[in-house]
Amino acid sequence: MRFDYHMHFEYGDYDATWVEGFFEAAKLHGLDEIGISEHTHTFPEFERLYYDDLILDASPVGEFQKVWLKTNKFKHTLKDYFDFMAQLRANHEVKIGIEVCNFKDQSAVTELLDAWDFDYRIGSVHFLWGWGFDASKLIDEWQRHNLRDVWEEYTAQVELMAGSGNYDILGHPFNVRLFRFFPDFDTMPYLERVAVALQKADMVVDVNTGTLYRYPVAEISPYADFMRVAATHDLPIVITSDAHRPEDCGKFYEEASAYVRSFGYKQIARFDKRRRELVDLT
Repeated sequence: MRFDYHMHFEYGDYDATWVEGFFEAAKLHGLDEIGISEHTHTFPEFERLYYDDLILDASPVGEFQKVWLKTNKFKHTLKDYFDFMAQLRANHEVKIGIEVCNFKDQSAVTELLDAWDFDYRIGSVHFLWGWGFDASKLIDEWQRHNLRDVWEEYTAQVELMAGSGNYDILGHPFNVRLFRFFPDFDTMPYLERVAVALQKADMVVDVNTGTLYRYPVAEISPYADFMRVAATHDLPIVITSDAHRPEDCGKFYEEASAYVRSFGYKQIARFDKRRRELVDLT
């Protein structure tokens, strides 16, 4: 079977005509099921957590992030989201997911998430020390950090998220490679720590093609070194597109399928009401 559980409506809106394109693209790629994973910055319920965690001072990072938080953010409530998804489910097989940033206050996240009946929850590291490291407009900030410190902090953030018990999937693992800042040190200790954290939390690896077509690294995440570690630890996987536009749903699914098979994977995870089953990969 084929699923794509990582995509967003943020570049459009809750408009059934525009959203129909996701389902059309899914058919082109032979997907059996898709799921939507709206970013938490869509929802005003999470607004305080962003303002608590992000750098918002007079520095270049702070000035950029202040504007970012005011641009196309916090425009739909969680109720709006579930109501719209209910409309879609009248005509389509679609799961309701969410992608949550690595907030410090995981107890607040628990309270917000547990109030809603999600099919799955993706936890993704998007901030390091309050810096949105995946923003191309902030690429200069990379020069101000030791890369070993970046990998250490990324790993610690995954461990924090996994330890919370809030998540089913780790989104785009090791996206600290996005801008081709590649380490010249042994990364195996970090890979192992992340794999162990996911194993303890019974979480799934998001094999994400978005980093292949949306970022300079131009590779499927996670990269091969971590895929080998994930396979050794028997971590389940999903294959996703991280589509932000309808036409990108299922993009490079075939390539991702071949990629995971090269590490011995023959099954993918399917979710329903946070219950997981493994099904054969086709």
